[in-house]
Amino acid sequence: MKTRPVGAPNREEERRHIFVTGGVVSGLGKGILSASIGLLLKERGLRVTHQKFDPYLNVDPGTMSPFQHGEVFVTDDGAETDLDLGHYERFTEQALEGRNCVTSGQIYDAIITKERRGGFLGKTVQVIPHVTEEIKRRMLATARDQDADVN
Repeated sequence: MKTRPVGAPNREEERRHIFVTGGVVSGLGKGILSASIGLLLKERGLRVTHQKFDPYLNVDPGTMSPFQHGEVFVTDDGAETDLDLGHYERFTEQALEGRNCVTSGQIYDAIITKERRGGFLGKTVQVIPHVTEEIKRRMLATARDQDADVN
């Protein structure tokens, strides 16, 4: 049985999340930095996963111009995602899923679909709390389902 490194979380509420931000400026190296951090943590014996959150309203980058957004990376489950997921996979040597790449378009689509099905019971749907809760729900569910110590 593999022992857990000192400081490794063993309960869901102890899971750690690292956020790398840089505004809307591309080409700063945020993806490579994130992949490098993941590799270092994995080498220390922690289980890691990566998630990329993009603010654009497209559901995925598959229909966006590669001149505007860059190339897409296709995951094993067939999802067209941001190229950074390819960096994460190569650095950590683990396959990611389409749900590791989240766009504002996906978030809004899920909320509107839920609202149309009566999921908010007549409440006014708002950015706070509904959009923020959907973002948190996806982040926590992916980390939990992929059994990550660090997300």
